[in-house]
Amino acid sequence: MSDENDTPRRERKPLGLKRSVDAGEVKQTFSHGRTNKVAVEVKRRRKLVKPGEEAAAPAPAPAPAPAPAPAPTPAPAPVAKRPAAPAGETPQERVQRLQREAEEERLRLAEEARKREDAEALKAAEEEKKRAENNVKAREEAEKQAALDAKAAAEAAAAEPTAPAEEAPAQEAEASTGTVIPAARKFTPVARPEPKRPEKKREEKPKRGAATPDTGDKRRSGKLTVNRALNEDEGRRARSLAALKRAREKERRLHGGGSSAPREKQVRDVVVPEVITVAELAKRMGEKGADLVKELFNLDMMVTVNQTIDQDTAELLVEQFGHNIQKVSDADVDIDTSEESDPEETLKPRAPVVAVMGHVDHGKTSLLDALRKTSVTKGEAGGITQHIGAYQVTTKDKSRVTFLDTPGHAAFTQMRARGANVTDIVVLVVAADDGIMPQTVEAINHAKAAGVPLIVAINKIDKPEANAQKVRERLLEHEVIVEEMSGDVLDVEVSAKTGAGLDDLVEKIALQAELLELKARPDRDAEATVVEAQLDKGRGPVATVLVKRGTLKRGDTFVVGSQSGKVRALIDDQGKQVKEAGPSMPVEVLGLGGVPNAGDLLTVVENEARAREVAAYRQERDTEKRTALAPTSFDTMFNKSNVVEWPVVVKADVQGSVEAIVHALHNLSNDDIKVRVLNAGVGAITESDVQLAAASKAPIIGFNVRPNPKARDLVKRDGVRMMYHDVIYHVTDEVTKELLGELGPLKVETVLGRAAVKEVFKSGKRDKAAGLLVEEGVIRKGLHARLTRDDVIVSATTIQSLRRFKDDVDEVRAGLECGVVLADTNDIKPGDQLEVFEVNEEERTL
Repeated sequence: MSDENDTPRRERKPLGLKRSVDAGEVKQTFSHGRTNKVAVEVKRRRKLVKPGEEAAAPAPAPAPAPAPAPAPTPAPAPVAKRPAAPAGETPQERVQRLQREAEEERLRLAEEARKREDAEALKAAEEEKKRAENNVKAREEAEKQAALDAKAAAEAAAAEPTAPAEEAPAQEAEASTGTVIPAARKFTPVARPEPKRPEKKREEKPKRGAATPDTGDKRRSGKLTVNRALNEDEGRRARSLAALKRAREKERRLHGGGSSAPREKQVRDVVVPEVITVAELAKRMGEKGADLVKELFNLDMMVTVNQTIDQDTAELLVEQFGHNIQKVSDADVDIDTSEESDPEETLKPRAPVVAVMGHVDHGKTSLLDALRKTSVTKGEAGGITQHIGAYQVTTKDKSRVTFLDTPGHAAFTQMRARGANVTDIVVLVVAADDGIMPQTVEAINHAKAAGVPLIVAINKIDKPEANAQKVRERLLEHEVIVEEMSGDVLDVEVSAKTGAGLDDLVEKIALQAELLELKARPDRDAEATVVEAQLDKGRGPVATVLVKRGTLKRGDTFVVGSQSGKVRALIDDQGKQVKEAGPSMPVEVLGLGGVPNAGDLLTVVENEARAREVAAYRQERDTEKRTALAPTSFDTMFNKSNVVEWPVVVKADVQGSVEAIVHALHNLSNDDIKVRVLNAGVGAITESDVQLAAASKAPIIGFNVRPNPKARDLVKRDGVRMMYHDVIYHVTDEVTKELLGELGPLKVETVLGRAAVKEVFKSGKRDKAAGLLVEEGVIRKGLHARLTRDDVIVSATTIQSLRRFKDDVDEVRAGLECGVVLADTNDIKPGDQLEVFEVNEEERTL
């Protein structure tokens, strides 16, 4: 019978349950009238049996005890009738009244549901308690029975003898069948049954959707809650974020994350260089930087984490914190560039490297053009070489020769020295009509310093005024004795214009190379020398290198100077890309991190990490060298000298030109004025260069480079002066004029006379007159004068008035007495000396 007949009808739909709860179901009520019906499964009680009784017939069930009478179901509480609406109620009051009634109804229904749930939970808990007690009793009985069975089996096995009656049937069987049956051995031990141990109940994994088996520890596991009912019936719902956080926090605590037990300290092997910062040492030790600073404070060292400490102090800290120290030198980080000898069996012949050197305009590049059958001279500004050019020439006998063309101008001394150091043979080009010049002598000295053999090429023999014999004789002055003068230096007369004597030059180069027996190992990591470097707008930093040994391949990781990189492309002297470059081959390398210095050694390393480590170490070393030259005391920092500084910013196309220009500018400096190069770099003029020049009021020297568009706008806006040149001696000439204009004409002092102060008189209200005895020279009115006392200058002044007795005179000669009044000084005493001089201006030279 449904509850709808018992519930009186209402005018409006009531809030709460529609119908009563069916048997085996639980209905839950939530806020806002939401409900949920949950089916409750009743499980059969598990029956415990003794081991081995599964096949036995079940014992007859005892007569069931009379079930207690079911408790009478409480009748549903009668629903209170709604009071009638009061008269004169406004719509707003009616809405409020209805809301209040609905809330009261909801609370009443929720209270009833809670009471039912508590009653069911209490009942389930009592049943669970009874089940647990029964399980414990059954387990104890099973253990006792198993122990008794094991004891009985052991006693039966020990007391059972061998039955003599068993022998008779065996004999009868032997007589009837004629088969010999072996007699059983006496005292044959009977296999004893092992004592049964109490079996542990195997925990069976509950099937999905099945109820979790009950245990005695969980007292309230049978309580049916809303979350449990929803999780079991409505499927797998996502856990809330708070529940996930709690679960993770619990797991972290279980795994020792939140435990208060101290963690085991890790002992590390700490690599300590000669100098290291506190922060880096803390990082390598795995300790806090503050702890190291605190320990240093205890050692009376007030340092911060960014300051450096020496190796001995770092060793104290490492040992204090229980770690192991490994001392390394800074030199261990760098690559050892010393010449290690390769095994003799791995060496193979290589092409000779020849440097062409000599004075400017003696025809070095023209001679090389004739050998290569090209025209490089036309591309050079002013017809002079200002870059080191590296070329490889194939001779008629298919052998290869590498030529280095060095500049002959005086400013390119370093480039010539670098060319001599990386070559095997030096070809000294001397013009037959010009003879020995300063750069010729310099090239001879470079070749002698490098210890390389010399071949003299007497050029321009096609000219009518050429005199080759005079050149040979002049070479004797510099200890260069050619073969025709009974010496050991090869010489050849050539003409780059007509091509005469070129074959003889190539033959003598091959002969000299054969005597040197030039060999190198090609199958190893490459080593190369940078002969030139530049910053190309489209290709980035580019270095022209000459491979000394090994083979440089595309994709190799290398270190060059303080820069590192990876070979992106190799380009030969013909402009073609090649995959590899062997010994004595000049190539352009692309893929550098920055522009290296000319003369740096390129070394291939195993990986990029090693390359970055070495490059970082070399950068730090270069920074330390620069800072070591900076003023380190207050005396030097605030020492004001009378030397005038002329600041300048230098930008050039290649590294060699930068070196040459900076060297030439430094040579222009003297005691009166000094050229200060604010910045010197390779590449186009950028905005930062213009900003630096504008802040320092310095001009910018652009050598074969121009500013980019943004820099041009800044040049116009800030009014920075630009000096564009493509020939180096034009740069030096213009800078010389600038320095002379900055200094002005040279002032020369000429001393005319000296006099001694005998007496001092008053002259007017303020001035003092000095009575002088002219000791030498002449004293004239209006000249400059110095007043000295004990050889110390007291004042520098001029002669305002000159008198002899009472007459004004223009000059007084030696041996006479006179009186003078000095301008702007009254500090005159008897015994002082007066020196009179005149100043003349002369044209200044540097």
